[in-house]
Amino acid sequence: MPSLVTERIESVKAGIVGASSFALAESAFWLAKIVINLALFNGTVTETAGLLEGNWAIKLAIGAVSGFLFGVTYRYVIRSDRNSHLNDGAVLAFGLVRGLALIEQNLSLSELLSLGGLVLQSIICFAIARSALDLAIAHKKIKPFV
Repeated sequence: MPSLVTERIESVKAGIVGASSFALAESAFWLAKIVINLALFNGTVTETAGLLEGNWAIKLAIGAVSGFLFGVTYRYVIRSDRNSHLNDGAVLAFGLVRGLALIEQNLSLSELLSLGGLVLQSIICFAIARSALDLAIAHKKIKPFV
């Protein structure tokens, strides 16, 4: 049986993989939004200024923390049995909690639809983090929880 220190190190490694892959996925979505805004507004940066001036660094940091917590938790969820329902459930649970937390206000239908896209984005980002973690575990860079 591995020592407690070994388990903690593996959990931190899983957290780092989760945080970095989630942050990269979140950054890709952010860059895609900028490119789409530039394309829709014929290359003018004025309409894209909102994305550039926003608090994207804070959102990225929060996303990285979410990814870190997901990585640590996912390592414990998957254990040694390969139950795809647990794997998918972890992604869906984290994605829904992160995405639905934004919808706790009284919003109009159009605002809800816009936030629905954020829920989907969150689920996709966690799915990418899961893939990175599965790959790291398959290549024995991270040991699964025993």
